Amino acid sequence: MNVGHPSRCPRMLCALVLALVVGGVRAAEPAPAGDRHARGHATLETITGGGTQQLRESLADVAPELADWIVDFAYGDVVSRPQLDLRTRELATVAALTALGTAGPQLRSHIKGALNAGCAPREIVEVILQMSVYAGFPAALNGVAAAREVFVAQGVELPLR
Repeated sequence: MNVGHPSRCPRMLCALVLALVVGGVRAAEPAPAGDRHARGHATLETITGGGTQQLRESLADVAPELADWIVDFAYGDVVSRPQLDLRTRELATVAALTALGTAGPQLRSHIKGALNAGCAPREIVEVILQMSVYAGFPAALNGVAAAREVFVAQGVELPLR
């Protein structure tokens, strides 16, 4: 496989998409540990609709530190940065997870998170459809199936218009 071009490697494509989305943004000052945890917890609660405790419980017996990393670093240091709003970050995350094609549970979680952040179902589907061009039709088909599953569970009226 030729990995020299981003369209040949979904991971490179995701990195490129995210670099384009956040390119040129200055790095934030590191936050004190307590602040980053509180900020990460609040952001994760918004995205998951109150699922932070469930995340912690799901990792407690094997890798409790992974929950801390997710809350403190991923959500406290990265997702909470003020340069992009949460809607935009969730759409970028849905695009990246769709392109990866290997993270179904996380994709469904972030589709729900995009709804929680105020994205319209049609916007989420449009992002997934765009990934057909960059990650292939199988990735987009899997993304649409994940979106349908989340929309049904969340009571989103189908068909979308």
